[in-house]
Amino acid sequence: MAKNNTAEIGFEKEIWKAADLLRGNLDASEYKSVVLGLIFLKYISDRFEARYQELIEEGDDFEEDKDEYTSYNIFFVPPEA
Repeated sequence: MAKNNTAEIGFEKEIWKAADLLRGNLDASEYKSVVLGLIFLKYISDRFEARYQELIEEGDDFEEDKDEYTSYNIFFVPPEA
């Protein structure tokens, strides 16, 4: 059996404390709008990253061309995002 790392346990507690503060007085039924938004952001980020890697492998220097993403129905995520 693996040993528990005390640093990980402390970190997890800190994350939960931060999440509790951010949630505030949010009712459990309202979590869905927050969670669905986060899932959507994760989805578009993953799709963008996969296409970005494909474009790098192709080697045509089109990684920053918005049309290369929208033609595959992928949101373009600018570097500053």
